[in-house]
Amino acid sequence: MKPLTVTTENFDKEVLNSTKPSVLDFWATWCGPCRAIAPIIEELAKEYDGKVVVGKVDVDNNQDIAIKYGVRAIPTLVFFKGGKEVDRIVGNTQKSGIVAKLNALL
Repeated sequence: MKPLTVTTENFDKEVLNSTKPSVLDFWATWCGPCRAIAPIIEELAKEYDGKVVVGKVDVDNNQDIAIKYGVRAIPTLVFFKGGKEVDRIVGNTQKSGIVAKLNALL
């Protein structure tokens, strides 16, 4: 399972209206730290398949979502539960920190 590509068109359906918790990776193709965290996001998509929506938001193509959630630096991971933001991590991070936050949502 790969991370879900989240766009303006599917954001409400896949994240806000989801019955599962979500984590969104706000990233851009030109961002070095974003490329560094990408393999972790890929692993999490497989490990949490069916339990958590793991998605990626390209900030260059979906600026409205980034603006709505005040994403000013990338990578930023935003965690959602019940359609509301419940936590976030700004900057590059270790997998263990992300896993701890995901497990707290389950």
